[in-house]
Amino acid sequence: MTPPAAPARDWDITVFGATGFVGRLCAAYLAAHAPPEVRIAVAGRSRDKLAAVAAELGREVGIVVADTGDDAALARMAAGTRVVLTTVGPYVRYGEPVVRACVEQGADYLDLTGEPAFVDRIIERYDEAARARGVLVLPCCGFDSIPTDLGVLWTTRALPRDRPLTIAGYMEGRGKFSGGTLASALGVLTAPPPPRKPRSEPGAGRKRAAIHYQRELGRWGLPLPTIDPVIARRSARLRGDYGPEFSYAHYIALPRIYHVGLALAGAGALVGAAKIGPLRRMLTRMNPPGSGPSPEVRAKSWFKVTFVGRAGDDPPVIAEVSGGDPGYDETAKMAGETALCLVLQRDMCKSTGGVSTTAAACGELLIERLQAAGLRFAVR
Repeated sequence: MTPPAAPARDWDITVFGATGFVGRLCAAYLAAHAPPEVRIAVAGRSRDKLAAVAAELGREVGIVVADTGDDAALARMAAGTRVVLTTVGPYVRYGEPVVRACVEQGADYLDLTGEPAFVDRIIERYDEAARARGVLVLPCCGFDSIPTDLGVLWTTRALPRDRPLTIAGYMEGRGKFSGGTLASALGVLTAPPPPRKPRSEPGAGRKRAAIHYQRELGRWGLPLPTIDPVIARRSARLRGDYGPEFSYAHYIALPRIYHVGLALAGAGALVGAAKIGPLRRMLTRMNPPGSGPSPEVRAKSWFKVTFVGRAGDDPPVIAEVSGGDPGYDETAKMAGETALCLVLQRDMCKSTGGVSTTAAACGELLIERLQAAGLRFAVR
């Protein structure tokens, strides 16, 4: 189905949630790096707060007042822009009305979620309608899950694709949570388990993950239960060019076995605190939504994901994706470049609509943009 020609719109990219910590960073990145002809707007609940953000950006931007509880305002926001970049989370609570407005009004959508339940929900409810209308819905366009998703694509480019591909990713880094990220994490940890296998997690491509020593890297691998492997496997299914068979497993890389024990203890403590009301509220008070690490802390933060890929029984190929502060500075870069890709290179994207992934929709185009913006992709 060929979608009808989109009506003229006031803005090319609207950053929804621009007064929040990550939203400000995304708006600032776009203001600094978008070509002059790209029209940017900031959106949120308070016109006064939006005006203060706009005054900091150093270029003319629009102001759009919208709230997740106001469907009419969301519809006006989506109808007035080509791309909505939303940072308003937790997405399982606030994301669906924005997706619905974008699909109904013909605006492409992207977010920074790492919440499997939300991704599963929007695939089930909006994938078919988005395909029919030629609307791209791209969740997980920040640290969850661009380094993994595009890193897996980058690794497959160094492997022959006529044999089964097995890839494992090993995450290392240093950074600090913002209040919004902590709120989303606590929401995921306290959510009831899904009643069935998520639509976002196909059976094919799953690899049993276990604690192990990775000889090529000299690191211990501890299974990392984030949404990243779900997205990588979904990309493999949507693209269809990751070999006749494909599997992916995702780990945090740790230098010593006792670090594995410390990590397990810390994860157990966080899960326990999330389920105990007073402790959960204390964590939220200590890291309220809207707060985040200082520029000095972010300047010392970094990440690296190392991919060990094999084609059949061939020797492994080692690839890397690395950068600076993962959760905020680099996330703003990743989301901003994804939005710019949708505006400036939309006709070159592989996917024309539906709930997709960055690797399936933008793929090599986005890798090139992120390389030019300073993110490092390498093959040893």
